[in-house]
Amino acid sequence: MEAEQAANKTLSLLKKQYPDAVTALSFGKPIELLVATILSAQCIDARVNMVTKELFKKYKTVSDYAHADLKKFEQEIRSTGFFHNKAKNIINASKLLEEKFHGKVPKTMAELMTLPGVARKTANIVLSEAYGIIEGIAVDTHVRRLSQRIGLSKNKDPNKIEQDLMKLAPRSEWRNISNVLIFHGRRVCIARKPKCEICVLNKFCISAFKINKKA
Repeated sequence: MEAEQAANKTLSLLKKQYPDAVTALSFGKPIELLVATILSAQCIDARVNMVTKELFKKYKTVSDYAHADLKKFEQEIRSTGFFHNKAKNIINASKLLEEKFHGKVPKTMAELMTLPGVARKTANIVLSEAYGIIEGIAVDTHVRRLSQRIGLSKNKDPNKIEQDLMKLAPRSEWRNISNVLIFHGRRVCIARKPKCEICVLNKFCISAFKINKKA
């Protein structure tokens, strides 16, 4: 099956399988989503939501984060891992938001990527989920893994995978394809032992074919 056909089939089947596929990160405003997404690096969303439940009660504005005590903030986010860098990035990003963006999270990819700790994945999530602006496809570890397994991309670099997916799916589906791949990656196409026997994609997935052939 050609990559474009596989992409269309994948999207169609997974949208039916996961009609409720949206970001799992809890947030109420753009700054909260930005903070949650930075914290989600190398950390499961459930853990991030546990941390931000308390964090968002204390830090309500960009200014609150910008003027946070670094050592105290590190301890408040410690359980998300890599807390030294995450704390510095969140505080420094907030300072830049105050200085350059009038205390507001910007609405363009270029501006978002000037913030410490923000690469394309984070920027895509903030734009699509907070503002409904679709400039690309958020490629996290699940999207990366599934894109390679299904045969949607032969690349390993997230930015190149994003470019491949953007060519295969219409812009109107860029947000959906990321969300459904993430849902499927968490529930069925898991990293170590994918559940190919119950996967709705197993009739055309390259990896499922290889596994079935060995069996």
